[in-house]
Amino acid sequence: MIGAGEPVPVPGRGDRTYPFRSHSEYLYLTDRERPGGVLAFDPREGWVDFVAPVTLDELLWELGTPAGTETGVPVAKLDAWLAQRGGRPIANLGAPVNGVSSEPALASELRAGLNHVRRQKDSLELGRMREAEKATRAGFAAIVPLLGAGITERAVQIELEAEFFRGGADWLAFDSIVAAGSNSAVLHHMPADQSLEDGKLVLIDAGAEYRGYASDVTRTYPVSGRFTTEQAEIHQLVKDATRAAIARCSPGTEFRDVHRAAALTIAAGLADVGLLRGEAETLVERGAVSLFFPHGVGHMVGLGVRDASEVLPGREQGIDAFPRLRVDLPLLARHVVTIEPGIYFVPALLNDPEMRTRHRDALRWDRVERLLGFGGIRLEQNVHITEDGAEVLTDDIPLAA
Repeated sequence: MIGAGEPVPVPGRGDRTYPFRSHSEYLYLTDRERPGGVLAFDPREGWVDFVAPVTLDELLWELGTPAGTETGVPVAKLDAWLAQRGGRPIANLGAPVNGVSSEPALASELRAGLNHVRRQKDSLELGRMREAEKATRAGFAAIVPLLGAGITERAVQIELEAEFFRGGADWLAFDSIVAAGSNSAVLHHMPADQSLEDGKLVLIDAGAEYRGYASDVTRTYPVSGRFTTEQAEIHQLVKDATRAAIARCSPGTEFRDVHRAAALTIAAGLADVGLLRGEAETLVERGAVSLFFPHGVGHMVGLGVRDASEVLPGREQGIDAFPRLRVDLPLLARHVVTIEPGIYFVPALLNDPEMRTRHRDALRWDRVERLLGFGGIRLEQNVHITEDGAEVLTDDIPLAA
């Protein structure tokens, strides 16, 4: 059983609901953004598509002309269909189906199988992702000339997202991140009224969505149009780490090794510029580099911005793993992943007494302390794994202004 889900009421707002999005597993199998449906599969008989008939109220308030009225079996007949199969085990994927008791082990096994299929994109899916990237490219191209002292994070967000929609997007892939100055060291900073300042950075992580498929791009720009010497050094390191990670993207490569390639590049580079002490291998193994690169190198992207990302069974990371990887599996042809290394100066990490004790010999603390207001730099590409390597879907969005 794969449920579409139901609209979620906005608390205290009368009869308003949040914009409805079908559960991604239901959307993948039906290509339908409509509540109330249940897709059922009986291995002895095949698929049955139970749909919620369009109501008169919907035609009056929401849908207008009944074009596209769903064809299928009315969902009111689901109970009788289930009763005829009483006593057989049920796995519920997608959104929960009312009155259905799902067997967790069976559902987990089937979800793992569906995730495996979903991660391998077909031509239709890649086509939608290219449309999403086209709209995303238009948004980034529009905001770069606007960046300058005095414009606020919120104003950048407005112009960026408006251009996404002008460029063909029908949704945002996720809440846009626009982070100015020291806010650029906050990984998921929401844009507010802070103004951009000359000499500082602005990090923008955003993407358009087209027919359910996402683009996810990060670029970091100098507000004044030119990096300072230290900003240029760090930006080049992140660019080098991005290229090193993408170079490892090929069928059969473990994604943890892609992360390691980025981490080793960052460790060696930070040692070269005098922020870390020691050999890159040792700095990665000890976790010292994670004080500056505190997240995984990326995740799956496609139908939504976290598309079937998974740590394979038996590879579960400990709850204290740092950084935690959203993906831990071998890459296959037709996977699409983000590659998004970054270097950040996060006061909460660098001032933490335990971290200072653990890494007292690995960091040059005098220089680190001078850079606590630096913020952060992240670059993010969407990478399609091909039969013999990788295609960067977002390569036409410049890494710098």
